[in-house]
Amino acid sequence: MRTFVGIILGCLLTVAAAYIHDTTYARGGANGSNAIVNWEVAAREWNLFKQEVETAWLKMQTLDDRKSAKTGA
Repeated sequence: MRTFVGIILGCLLTVAAAYIHDTTYARGGANGSNAIVNWEVAAREWNLFKQEVETAWLKMQTLDDRKSAKTGA
């Protein structure tokens, strides 16, 4: 469990450090050329990921509802 929490915490700290770097130091370059992350692309990919997870969740619920209706549970 500690390992899993450590991995999650490490990922969050890495993203936070990149964000802080980009917002404080990367403003001087042309179009943020000194930036580590293209935050517009990251936001677009995150929204796509959330939509895919929501779609998969709704499909699973639909399949579960069909299975429950057949068994009468």
